[in-house]
Amino acid sequence: MDSQHLMWVMAAIVVAAVLVIVGWQLLRRRRSGELRSQFGPEYDRTVRQTGDVNRAEAMLAARARRVERLAIRSLTPADQQRFSDAWREVQEQFVDDPKRAIRDADHLVDEVMNARGYPVVDFEQRVDDVSVDHPGVVMNYRAAREIAQVQEQGRATTEDLRQAMIHYRALFQDLLEVSTRMPNAAAANPRELVRGQS
Repeated sequence: MDSQHLMWVMAAIVVAAVLVIVGWQLLRRRRSGELRSQFGPEYDRTVRQTGDVNRAEAMLAARARRVERLAIRSLTPADQQRFSDAWREVQEQFVDDPKRAIRDADHLVDEVMNARGYPVVDFEQRVDDVSVDHPGVVMNYRAAREIAQVQEQGRATTEDLRQAMIHYRALFQDLLEVSTRMPNAAAANPRELVRGQS
């Protein structure tokens, strides 16, 4: 093999290697973009929490695969009405007994999740599962639960409890009003869902 032919072979190998690297980077960017689009703020939170983009993306992809295997379903109109009526009672109860209303709101959210097909196991698993289809309001769930735990220790103010109710309501309404399961359910704006209600 002459040196000129060897140079052409080496150049072809280098070009092929560059193309493979560029292709891999494009695929990775595309995957990152899809995960960021699907998970919204939850993507950034998971990256911050893990400190590693690759690890965070692997965790989010695993969540999505897990939820894809679940039998998540829409609520029937009768269930939507029943849960809506129950939520109104919880909100009305807040005036007289805010602590009990927070406990009942948490239980009602669990009931709606169960009715939709989300396994109601430990809290972290519930949050992970809900984050796949409801990334715009999963932060509300965490915030409400944190306040509920502070309340259990007797350290929550009435204003804290009011904030917890607002957080629970955003999640509740998002879970209640999603009529079809869409991979990018982040399109629902939680601010729009709670607008006009107090």
